[in-house]
Amino acid sequence: MSNSPFLNSIRTDMRQKGYALKTEKTYLHWIKRFILFHKKRHPQTMGSEEVRLFLSSLANSRHVAINTQKIALNALAFLYNRFLQQPLGDIDYIPASKPRRLPSVISANEVQRILQVMDTRNQVIFALLYGAGLRINECLRLRVKDFDFDNGCITVHDGKGGKSRNSLLPTRLIPAIEGSRTKSRHR
Repeated sequence: MSNSPFLNSIRTDMRQKGYALKTEKTYLHWIKRFILFHKKRHPQTMGSEEVRLFLSSLANSRHVAINTQKIALNALAFLYNRFLQQPLGDIDYIPASKPRRLPSVISANEVQRILQVMDTRNQVIFALLYGAGLRINECLRLRVKDFDFDNGCITVHDGKGGKSRNSLLPTRLIPAIEGSRTKSRHR
């Protein structure tokens, strides 16, 4: 089914619309599971009732988390509303009851121990990830002109979803960033 012309046409459509690769993979996964759940029936022959049954089964049989069920819903909403152009309308499915798992957060002491075993360059990268709340790719794409040292902020271009945003620049990092900037000029 991975070489399905139908799934390939969805993939092509998502790429033309500029969806992120991770979103594309996730949506295709859930669309494929939906089709398999309904014994390989073509989605054009199904509608909101089949979507309701699938989403409810995720809660009842698979015991998925709320966010997992929402992701499956978003994938199927894309399939029907945007790709097939067959609006689903309101779907009265059984919501998942599995609670959200809280993220594990490391303590300030653990952060300091991690920083102590890193070289200066990696310390700055890690501290930006942790202190400014940047994603790895956002941090690695930063340029000198993205730092506003006077106002203590960082401009992140093309972040998640292709959006740009501002983030706080931890004042403790300014000397290290300026120092690495000076070093790179002298190379």
